[in-house]
Amino acid sequence: MDTVSIIKKLSSDQGISLKQLALQLGFGENTIYRWNTKKPTIDKLQKVADYFDVSTDYLLGRTDKKRYYELTEKDQRDIGKEVDRMLSGLDSNAEVNYYGEPMTDDDKEKMRVAMVAALQAAQLEARKKFTPKKYRDKD
Repeated sequence: MDTVSIIKKLSSDQGISLKQLALQLGFGENTIYRWNTKKPTIDKLQKVADYFDVSTDYLLGRTDKKRYYELTEKDQRDIGKEVDRMLSGLDSNAEVNYYGEPMTDDDKEKMRVAMVAALQAAQLEARKKFTPKKYRDKD
């Protein structure tokens, strides 16, 4: 997918036209359309990336990750395995109580969902914090 197509998709997802986007960013109204034949300048591409909170690499079609800190499918699988490992530790001859009552399978699934969400949030924060600056998007 080329840059203009990617920007067009992001714009339509937000309910605005390319013309409206260009005007909001202080560009000429046909600036983005001209990128079909002429390469965008770095500063304008960065403005568009900042507007949509995506990386410039994403806009250029170099990566499928919108942000440098996004979790990959492998990360998601690893988190799922880790949560399953933690929950299986709860099942090993230990009676898990929830307000004095044994946890039902439905309660365990709710706990699993909450644990997955917590681990995903923690990993995202760690990526934001510990990714070396040279690999981060330019701010």
